[in-house]
Amino acid sequence: MAGNPNKITKYRRPLNLNIGMLIFAAIFVYVVICVIMYFRTDHVVGYSVKEGSLSSNSVYKGIALRQEEIVTSSNAGYVNYYAREGERAAVGNLIYTIDETGRLSDYIQANESGENSLSDADLSELKTEITAFKNGFDRTEFSDVYSFKYSVEGTVLKLANYNLLQNVDAVNDASATSLITSGYAQNSGIVVYSVDGYEDLTLQDMTSEYFNQDNYEKNYLVNNELIATGDPVYKLSTDEDWSIVIQTDAETAAQLVEEEYIEVRFLKNQYTAWGGVDSYTNEEGETFVSLSFTNSMITYCTERFIDIELLLEEEKGLKIPNSSIVEKEFYIVPKEYVTQGGNSGSYGVLLESYDEEGNAVTEFVETTIYQETETEYYLDDTVLRAGNYIIKPESTEKYAISKTGSLIGVYNINKGYADFKQISILYQNEEYAIVKSNTMYGLSVYDYIALDASTVDDNEFIYE
Repeated sequence: MAGNPNKITKYRRPLNLNIGMLIFAAIFVYVVICVIMYFRTDHVVGYSVKEGSLSSNSVYKGIALRQEEIVTSSNAGYVNYYAREGERAAVGNLIYTIDETGRLSDYIQANESGENSLSDADLSELKTEITAFKNGFDRTEFSDVYSFKYSVEGTVLKLANYNLLQNVDAVNDASATSLITSGYAQNSGIVVYSVDGYEDLTLQDMTSEYFNQDNYEKNYLVNNELIATGDPVYKLSTDEDWSIVIQTDAETAAQLVEEEYIEVRFLKNQYTAWGGVDSYTNEEGETFVSLSFTNSMITYCTERFIDIELLLEEEKGLKIPNSSIVEKEFYIVPKEYVTQGGNSGSYGVLLESYDEEGNAVTEFVETTIYQETETEYYLDDTVLRAGNYIIKPESTEKYAISKTGSLIGVYNINKGYADFKQISILYQNEEYAIVKSNTMYGLSVYDYIALDASTVDDNEFIYE
């Protein structure tokens, strides 16, 4: 039977491979393998060693302790202040008046001239107070805004009263002052118009609870406020000697006490002063450090909590990240067993071994020295094993390798492989360390080290 003339058979072209396709396929496979190996391999990142410094400065919130005397009122009535807060009052200076009826306030208001402007000095005082608050404001402690409000209000009222008092004839009218009691300073000191219960606090009374500002309450003594007999009316800081107490750990306290005197920066205005150091540990094991000063008390007389920075010595050297530091074990051998030999004159030891016939033979084995003491070398543990015997040069004395020790160091990658270098740490914080430079077996400036020591092994070739 004849075939169907209308049936169409599809023609299959033969696979035509050429050299171009083969090369492309090989390159594609190679690229895929490289990508897979890249993502499965730990990558060594280099770090260039540079000179630097780390400051061991520390910032603390301290409690100010002063010789403070609270003066109470002998009468009830409305209090008006005439001494400026933060200024020194001499014995006999007028500090306040107590108006038993409130008639003095009415009289002053009725007899004001209509204009009670502040002097340039008064305005300068207010500007200084506002600027200090602006520079030191912390949004996390919004309660400071209310303290600032009371402080400014009190300052303005006291300045206004002070200016009104200049017109003695106006306020000395007998009809207005018959029931007014004047309060004069019995001792000299710095006038403060607030109390907080910390006035009698000493270093030996300290606990961590005093540093909890959530429980701290400062009572402002406000002008023209009604007070009762026996209420606090003002406070005097009577001695220029004062101190700031901070809470630390016992180790830090011991280091500070050993210094005897520490330079302190006050963060509020960046002033610096030297403070004498003392410490105390209470029954709960809490440690506190006192920094005593003989000046500047007047500058901070209204503040109980003061932020300070301890300006300790600054360590300089080679600055490296802590992630590059590693601890490695080494064999320790006496110096007299290490000699120079081989074609390059390198350091090594005479290692005893046995040939196939069981005869003892000695061969020179090159080994790297990583550190030394007066009598011993730290040698690489990759070519030596515990229990190996080494021979003392020009002698038959043997030494069994067994003693080990560890060194702190980094992996130097200058030569393309991980070469351990011992370091001597001068100072260290949470991120960096300062190490000695140009030591015999250590680092030099501009050396390249592995940024992360955990990503490399000793003598490993580095592929960055």
